[in-house]
Amino acid sequence: MIKGKTAVVTGSSSGIGKAMASRFAAEGANVVLNGIEKPEDVEELRAGLEKEHGIRAIYSAANLMTPEGCKELIDAGLTEFGSVDILVNNAGIQFVSPVEDFPDEKWQAIINLNLSSAFYTTKAAIPGMKEKGWGRLINIASAHGLVASPFKSAYVAAKHGIVGFTKTVALELATAGVTANAICPGYVWTPLVEKQIPDTAKARGMTEEQVKRDVILDAQPTKEFVTVEEIADLACFLCSDGARNITGAHLSIDGGWTAE
Repeated sequence: MIKGKTAVVTGSSSGIGKAMASRFAAEGANVVLNGIEKPEDVEELRAGLEKEHGIRAIYSAANLMTPEGCKELIDAGLTEFGSVDILVNNAGIQFVSPVEDFPDEKWQAIINLNLSSAFYTTKAAIPGMKEKGWGRLINIASAHGLVASPFKSAYVAAKHGIVGFTKTVALELATAGVTANAICPGYVWTPLVEKQIPDTAKARGMTEEQVKRDVILDAQPTKEFVTVEEIADLACFLCSDGARNITGAHLSIDGGWTAE
């Protein structure tokens, strides 16, 4: 399916991005990793993917906060492997605050990384995909790309923007053999979420199980976290021939959150 192709996954040194990079590698794709974890941890991941799956993996420390850094990341894949066939825009950050107190620098950082970086990496990757007549653009949006929550103005704005951007790109590339889709996860069980639970429990005077059920998972009717493996499976399907006519879609994987 994707054996021998090259996948660039932003924010792939942990969490959702790591799971997707690992799944692509398991399917035989070469991968370009990118993230902000400790160099030794990234090297362990990179070397492990190569050893376990017999593919080639490289790491780029490109700064996605800048247009130049986004182009640098795509260029790394082109230089090392000759093509970028799959691009997953996954990197993101979060900050919670009422609008009137929202720091200007936090707003700009979230928009830069969660939205603008996807524009710049996509812009850099499209020419090569069009030339080959095949490409898969996958943007990791969020349930917050479809609905809002209070105190998350920048994140919600960026994720709504990602969904709209994805639709536009899909229309522009509809006859080029290149698809563009947005995956919209609900709450996902990641190390970042896991670390927040003890502090939230202490602050609210609740047990950790109560925090999971009554705070974090309150929005998800299934009362279950989405797993990173489930998101990786969906991303992998979007790269298959069976998904060649799925483009411009926003695909919810949120335990029923946005169905309400």
